[in-house]
Amino acid sequence: MTELRRPARGASERVAAQIQHYIQRQGLRPGDFLGRGEDLAAEFGVSRPTLREALKLLASGNLVRASKGPGGGIFVANTAEEGISRSLSDAIAMMLDTGAVSLLELLDARLLIEVPLAGRAAYAADEAMLERLRAAIRAEAAALPDDEARLGAADAELHRIVARASGNRMVTALTEWIFEVLQPSLLEALRPAIVHAAVVDQHEALLAAIEKGDAARAERAMKDHLLYLRDLLAIERPYPVA
Repeated sequence: MTELRRPARGASERVAAQIQHYIQRQGLRPGDFLGRGEDLAAEFGVSRPTLREALKLLASGNLVRASKGPGGGIFVANTAEEGISRSLSDAIAMMLDTGAVSLLELLDARLLIEVPLAGRAAYAADEAMLERLRAAIRAEAAALPDDEARLGAADAELHRIVARASGNRMVTALTEWIFEVLQPSLLEALRPAIVHAAVVDQHEALLAAIEKGDAARAERAMKDHLLYLRDLLAIERPYPVA
């Protein structure tokens, strides 16, 4: 069997990887000072132009940021998972703004992702997680129907809790676009049609299934909830006719 090999990296890509490894080894967090350009070039044994290209690669992945002036330098912007999440959210937001992807397509993707996550949440639920879900639903139920900010925050919190229940950092990173990009646009599009009480009922059905540890029922509840939104969206914004 032929061994699969990674494509050879250029000098700037190698340095970018070395810097990222350094950040992880040192346990640096967002906002921590990484160094100044000339010091980093010396530290990693590369020319200033190579270092600049490496930092551009890291900045494009939302991993580092540069600051000029007194006290300036290179700082950690995000963890690796946060960088993936930020980059994906930015890319999807641009696709949505330019019409390269539709809300219906994004909602279909959400169905594929969140339905199995609801089942995982039912298996993984503990009392602390259940109480966070209950608190999110209480906040949602107490919000006025026209309080979009509070409704959106409570809804996003509930779905984030379900995603995090997977215990997989990549899943968490790859679902953040749902709350940062899709959710605000979806609420805006469905404002005239969505029924606040219906959404609360659907979330309570999801909570009841997770409380019982019933994965199949939790998946059905999540699917019913997202299909409700999809059906409303299909009425408000149908797929374009070819």
